[in-house]
Parts: sequence; structure tokens; C-alpha cells
Amino acid sequence: MQVIRGQGYSATSVDDICRIAGLTKGAFFHHFKSKEELAVAAAAHFSAMAEGLFAAAPYRQLSDPLDRLLGYIDFRAAIIEGPIPAFTCLLGTMVQEAYATSPAIRQACDTYIGLHAAEVAKDTAAAKALYAPDAEWRAESLALYTQAVLQGAFILAKAKNGNAIARDCVAHLRSYLELLFHRSKQEEE
Repeated sequence: MQVIRGQGYSATSVDDICRIAGLTKGAFFHHFKSKEELAVAAAAHFSAMAEGLFAAAPYRQLSDPLDRLLGYIDFRAAIIEGPIPAFTCLLGTMVQEAYATSPAIRQACDTYIGLHAAEVAKDTAAAKALYAPDAEWRAESLALYTQAVLQGAFILAKAKNGNAIARDCVAHLRSYLELLFHRSKQEEE
């Protein structure tokens, strides 16, 4: 996962993976038929790892669904730390490169990004019911929008070679959500 997050899927060779993992090519091909098969397995592993991280995050304990949604955004901002590969998304990295050349990778990334967005949509729907019941937008669409902003923030971090722009994008996302739900930072305090 780390070598693909750092170099990208296309630039990562089986030799790179074996060197980093301390494996022989024979051992690699014993477990995976191809680099593509490894990428699909890595997507599943990354998704499970992320699911655990977000399930255990402090915002999950908040009772108000809008507080949980905003807490999710705050948590995303807080984990934008360290080198770029440490906070960017393996799924976004791979799908950007392989969506047209590998249907299996595209499908895996779509599935796991969708599952994460579906979790965000649960709090979004509950917050909408309480704070914006007449709004015309759908919770599922807004949850996917949060993922689009986050993935875009990661792309900009890569383009600018730094994490400040990603933090700025996440801060703007939080402000947008506050406006959608008609809640300001003062009301939270």
C-alpha cells in the first residue's frame, strides 16, 4: 500500500513491491497472479483499515448527527499530517491512474469509496432530518460530495507538494456543511 501511495500504481513495479515487502518474485506470484490482483486486494485491505480507523474515531461517540458529521470533517483535517503518502487515499490514487485500463481496480475503488460514503451518508441523513428537513439535496449525494472534495484535496496536495492546501480544502468543506445546515461555529460552542 505504501509504495503505491508514494509512487502511484503505474510507477510501482512488482520488483518494487517485492523489495519493500522483503519477498521474492516467486513468493509474490504464489499469492497474486498479477500486480492488478494485488491492487484489488490492497484496496480491500485499505478499506478495512480505514473502516476501523473511522469507527474508533472520537466523533463517533457524539450524540448529535450534525456534530458527528462535522466531527468527521474535523477528524479528516486532523489526520492530514506528515508526508503526502501517509494521509492520501490509496483508492483515489489507484482509480485516478487505472480507471480506464483496469476495470477490476476501478470497480474495487468504486465499491470501497462508496461504502465509506454510505457511512458518511447515515449521519448526513440524520442531520438533514433534524436541521434541514426541507432541503432538496440528498444525503447520499452530499456524502459523495464530501469524498470528491477530500480526493480533490489530496490531488492538490500532491500537485503543490504539501499538505496545507488539503487542510484548506477540508476547512472550506466544513464551512459549506455549516451553511447547508444553517449552523455556525458559534452555535456549536
